[in-house]
Amino acid sequence: MKSVLSASRRTDIPAFYMDWFMHGVEAGCFEVANPYNGQTFLVPAGPQDVHSIVFWSKNFETFNLGDYGPYLESRGYHLWFNFTLNSESELLEPNLPPLAERLTQLEQLCRRHDPHAVQWRFDPICFYRDGAGRFQDNLKDFSQIANVAADLGVTRCVTSFMDMYSKITKRLAGRADIVFIDSVPASKIEVLMDMTAILEPLGISLQTCCEGSLLEKIGNDPAVEPSACIPNDRIMALYGGRISLARDRGQRIKNGCGCMKSTDIGSYKQQPCYHNCLYCYANPTEGGHYPGEPARSQKVHFKAEAF
Repeated sequence: MKSVLSASRRTDIPAFYMDWFMHGVEAGCFEVANPYNGQTFLVPAGPQDVHSIVFWSKNFETFNLGDYGPYLESRGYHLWFNFTLNSESELLEPNLPPLAERLTQLEQLCRRHDPHAVQWRFDPICFYRDGAGRFQDNLKDFSQIANVAADLGVTRCVTSFMDMYSKITKRLAGRADIVFIDSVPASKIEVLMDMTAILEPLGISLQTCCEGSLLEKIGNDPAVEPSACIPNDRIMALYGGRISLARDRGQRIKNGCGCMKSTDIGSYKQQPCYHNCLYCYANPTEGGHYPGEPARSQKVHFKAEAF
């Protein structure tokens, strides 16, 4: 039985670390550090060992420019994409390209790959008060993204509400321009119902990530389902083969996580994410953009065959 690689919950590999990733593919293994005890172990990465690779990103520009997807498929890997596309907000997501550019990236992914392998994550939903004390959320572009995704053949939207991790509290210390708010369950359910009203006519299902308590309150409404960001059953149905359908015991199963077994190859410490999103549970980075990031006016074409 082949494995599924997750690349990655811990950092944005497609945006910042594709050179490193391709070296691991060519070497046939990745050296991965346990995020809790720091011990390292080798993860086999050859096509004889790996059935599928699940890529997580908020910015697939480098991935698309480098033609990495077609190259990996030609090597025998199956690909699944978790593309987090949220409303445009320089406050919440300061280092991302404009939404129009990210929607173009979504189109490129769906044109080059099966759109059924592209999962849109609108995640997380944030409620906050700005510096003037006005109540805000990040839902303003949801309908626009949904319409584009539907036209491209995307059929699933995964969402959750922001959790106030300790790293977020530290990140916001001393700031007066934003105060995050945890809304009551009834308000969250109302938001989910409003989202389904937009998505259902478009043929997109709404799935919640780690929102088990909300699903219990909603009941058996088929409009909102529990999600699996790594759904090995769907991956196997799409590509064939045989992979584990066991639940991933390393995830928040009690909170409603439906992800199935995979091996994450990313690192919080060794591969910091430079998006610097205010709500993120990953390690914050100093300064602004990724040091190796080309200016956006420079359309550098990275050839995967060079690795």
